[in-house]
Amino acid sequence: MEIIFYHPTFNAAWWGNALEKALPHARVREWKADDNKPADYALVWQPPVEMLAGRRLKAVFALGAGVDSILSKLNAHPEMLGASIPLFRLEDTGMGLQMQEYAVSQVLHWFRRFDDYQALKNQAIWKPLPEYTREEFGVGIMGAGVLGSKVAESLQAWGFPLRCWSRSRKSWPGVESYAGREELRAFLNQTRVLINLLPNTAQTVGIINSELLSQLPDGAYVLNLARGVHVQEADLLTALDSGKLKGAMLDVFNQEPLPQESPLWCHPRVAMTPHIAAVTRPAEAIDYIARTITQLEKGEPVTGQVDRTRGY
Repeated sequence: MEIIFYHPTFNAAWWGNALEKALPHARVREWKADDNKPADYALVWQPPVEMLAGRRLKAVFALGAGVDSILSKLNAHPEMLGASIPLFRLEDTGMGLQMQEYAVSQVLHWFRRFDDYQALKNQAIWKPLPEYTREEFGVGIMGAGVLGSKVAESLQAWGFPLRCWSRSRKSWPGVESYAGREELRAFLNQTRVLINLLPNTAQTVGIINSELLSQLPDGAYVLNLARGVHVQEADLLTALDSGKLKGAMLDVFNQEPLPQESPLWCHPRVAMTPHIAAVTRPAEAIDYIARTITQLEKGEPVTGQVDRTRGY
């Protein structure tokens, strides 16, 4: 079994050795330009078109949960990957736990008013503030995939009213489900904390805009853990300046790294991290890839295949 590997920053030698240990019958090589030798599988992140074009692969694995970059390249270069070749994404591989940690810590940060106390501290003001109640602190999750379900599961223990919104209705215990554009307003009306975990598709680009934000309760919060292109940053800043939004926590941005001139850097109600909410954990990713390849070789059912039409 021949596997080709390409990632602009990962240590290819380490990945190759680890994969060969997990798949003893496999030989893994780092793809280089002009490498046209046959391969059975490809493990990639932002691959050049020529790496995959014309190959008779059994499957391609994207080394992350998001596949928008490779799908965008496929739209521009359909010859890059035949329609019959399955494309897989990393379903969880440790990212679910990381998203749980991030989301729970931030919801509690706002619920306990630590942002307000930090602002008071900066002014040397000692002032206990009224507490929020859980009943008024509904949490809404946009995007009900693997990571969205993990975040909902972790928040249940804290007693917040939970709801999710997605393309199709879900049956998650303790979570009120909304589906489709016609139910978006009802979902937003009682959402005090909006957590975005949507996939990046043509239908979701720019979805967090002035119209959507206006439907949230006054004093709401936005936590973006998905993609920067989901948020119209100018509309977000306007909502923060008007007081419609009380705060925003952003891990992803329209342009990364965030330009120095961006007003997000110095806005007092914006906190941010540099796209680290959930990173690929190599050991867990290798376990998933090795297990999935083994299942494919045996003709067994697998999960994680991308629907190219839907974009996730």
